[in-house]
Amino acid sequence: MAISRPRSRGVPLIPLLLLILLAPLIYSVSRLRLSWAPERELGMPPPALPKRPDRLVLGPAAGQGRPDRLQCQGLKAVNKISLSSEPGEHVSFVTVFTTYSSDPAGAGKRSSDVVTVGKHFYSKEERSMAILNTFISFIQVSMPKSNVIILTDPKSKLSINQGKASILPIEGNYSRGNLMLQRIKSYIAFLELKLEEVDRVNCVVFTDSDMAVVEDLGHIFTSYPHWHLALTFRNNKGQPLNSGFVAVRGTRDGISKAIDFFNEVLKAYNLKYMKASRMLGDQLALAWVVKSYLPSAFGKFSRHETFTGEVNGASVLFLPCEVYNWTPPEGAGQFHGCPFQRFKKAFDARGMGFLQFNLSII
Repeated sequence: MAISRPRSRGVPLIPLLLLILLAPLIYSVSRLRLSWAPERELGMPPPALPKRPDRLVLGPAAGQGRPDRLQCQGLKAVNKISLSSEPGEHVSFVTVFTTYSSDPAGAGKRSSDVVTVGKHFYSKEERSMAILNTFISFIQVSMPKSNVIILTDPKSKLSINQGKASILPIEGNYSRGNLMLQRIKSYIAFLELKLEEVDRVNCVVFTDSDMAVVEDLGHIFTSYPHWHLALTFRNNKGQPLNSGFVAVRGTRDGISKAIDFFNEVLKAYNLKYMKASRMLGDQLALAWVVKSYLPSAFGKFSRHETFTGEVNGASVLFLPCEVYNWTPPEGAGQFHGCPFQRFKKAFDARGMGFLQFNLSII
C-alpha cells in the first residue's frame, strides 16, 4: 500500500527573498517618518525658510558643490578657475555703454526710474554702473593681462577707476531706440582707428557689458589660428547668431576683414531691419549677412560644434553659444564651465536673478 507524505509547511522561497530585499527600504522610510514626526505631532512650527537677502550678496546657489559647476565667489569670479601664468594673447575687450539720465529736468524721480531690491532703492543709472563695474572686474580676474575699452557718447559723464579699463568717446546717436545700430557704427570707427596705429594690435573681443568672463579666452586665437573674426551661434531659428560676442584677430588683415563685415551688417540693418525691436535689429542683420554668403552654416547650428566658413572674403570661426556665450536660465545660480556668460539678470528688479554676487550696488 502506498504511503503519502504530508506536504512541507516551510515558507515559500520567493516571498522570503522579497522580504529580505524590501527590509532596508522599509527601515529607511520609517526613519524618515520619525524625523518629521516631532514637528507634526507636537504642534511645532515647520522650519522657517531662509530669508531672501535684500541686497546683492553671495549666497547658496543651485548646484553648489557639484564637480561640474563653477561657483561664483564674488569678485574672485569662481573658486575653480586657475589663472594661467603663460604669456597668452593680450586681448582688448570692447563694449558700447552709455547711461540715460532719469531726471533731466530736475522734476524728481518717477517710479519707473527706480529699481527695487528688497527694501533698497536704486536709480537705473546706479544699476547700470554696477553691471559695468562687475563686467570689468571679471575680466581683470580671469584675464589680468587684458584691457577693457568702453565706447561711449562724448556727452556721457562716465567715470571708471578700474585698472586697465579706459573710455573712448565716439560721436554718434546713442539714444535707446538707436543704440544697436550705433553699436555697429562704433565698432567700425574703433577698428578704423586701430587700423591706423600699427601693423599688429591686441586681438579684440566686442561684447555686451552684461557678461561674466570666467576663463581665459585667449586660447581661441591660438587653438584656431586661421580665421579673421569669430561669431557665436545657437540653435535658434529666429536669432541664430548672438551679437553679444564678436572676436577679431589683431592683425591688419583681420581688422580690415572685420571692418568690411561690419559694414555689410550695417547696410543690411539700414535696408531691412530699421523697424525691428531696438534690441533685435543687429542680430537679424548679422544672420542675414551670414546667410547671404554662407547658407550652409545654418544647417550646422544644431550640431553645437565649432566650424569655419568664408563670409564676404573673411574667414569666420563659428563657436557654439553653449560653450562660449552661455545664457543660464533665470534662477540657475551657477556657472557650468562656459568661459563667457551673462549675469545681467542678477540686477533685475524682479529678484536676484540667477547669480548672487558678493557685491552691493549702493
